[in-house]
Amino acid sequence: MNFQYSEEHLAVRDAARDFAQTELLDGVIERDTEAKFPYEQIKKMGELGFMGMMVDPKYNGGGMDTVSYVLAMEEISKIDASASVSMSVNNSLVCWGLEKYGTEAQKEKYLKKLATGEVIGAFCLSEPEAGSDATSQKTTAELDGNYYLLNGTKNWITNGNTASIYLVIAQTDPAKGHKGISAFIVEREWEGFVVGKKEDKLGIRGSDTHSLMFTDVKVPVENRIGEEGFGFRFAMETLNGGRIGIAAQALGIASGAYELSLAYSKERKAFGKPISQHQAIQFKLADMATQIEAARLLVLKSAWLKDQGKDYADASAMAKLYASEVAMNVTVEAVQVHGGYGYVKEYHVERLMRDAKITQIYEGTSEIQKIVISRSILR
Repeated sequence: MNFQYSEEHLAVRDAARDFAQTELLDGVIERDTEAKFPYEQIKKMGELGFMGMMVDPKYNGGGMDTVSYVLAMEEISKIDASASVSMSVNNSLVCWGLEKYGTEAQKEKYLKKLATGEVIGAFCLSEPEAGSDATSQKTTAELDGNYYLLNGTKNWITNGNTASIYLVIAQTDPAKGHKGISAFIVEREWEGFVVGKKEDKLGIRGSDTHSLMFTDVKVPVENRIGEEGFGFRFAMETLNGGRIGIAAQALGIASGAYELSLAYSKERKAFGKPISQHQAIQFKLADMATQIEAARLLVLKSAWLKDQGKDYADASAMAKLYASEVAMNVTVEAVQVHGGYGYVKEYHVERLMRDAKITQIYEGTSEIQKIVISRSILR
């Protein structure tokens, strides 16, 4: 593994950093307070190529590698995790899944628009009862001639009300258990599809999180991804890549909190000198920097393995597990470094602390990651 970034990597990182500072920073506190989706900012991200970074250029994508994607995700997440999770879902879950397993007709019809950000996608796996258990899908899709009739409810869906294209996991043959699960492409405007209320969340409040209801939604057979029964494998392989994106998001949240803390420690004075000259603060900063660097190496390793065509399932689970824990640890310490100022919105770190918590939950909780890792090492 080469620890030196290429010129292309550095250019992507710098472009993402510039965009985050010039387009996302202004208004991020207000968007968080008002739980407002960053419509204009996401549109510009699409125009700059951040919504389909790894998609082949023939489908209007950037044709970049996963390392480039991770670098961009980190920079966006430093400023606005609500914007970065929309970017992550569109890249890692929706675009990747369609490009990897979709038909040519599906790619022409849907992927080209998703890769440019002309439309946004959503990945619909979680359910009220199933949660992270993909084998317990209650949503059903029953074949009726040239259509499937889709019925059920999905919840905690990122981009739930903003998306136009939804990848929906559903049972087509309950008797077969996880081998009877299939995946479908669903369009927002189809009859019987209803978007529920927006969730009022602790963190990533600008992210568009909704429940979705399907009542006899007619899904054409040609909108099935792969064969019947392929849905469980599709979901698991897609989530493996999704974990890299969320790990990069967690890394960015931690990095953003650390950078704010480092700058603040040099400005804030106590007992006649900057608090950065007090050993108690120095130790906190040293721990934060070390944890972030370790998380960064895990994230980059998982991205590199994916780019090399190697098995990255374990590495992505480890990266997601560790980076999310680092995000929580570092943001809590960032609030402590800022003292009373860390507890108010103006200084950003309280928002980053709230945003960090979700990285331990979505794309599978920390416990799920440990199950994935332990199964591998005990195999």
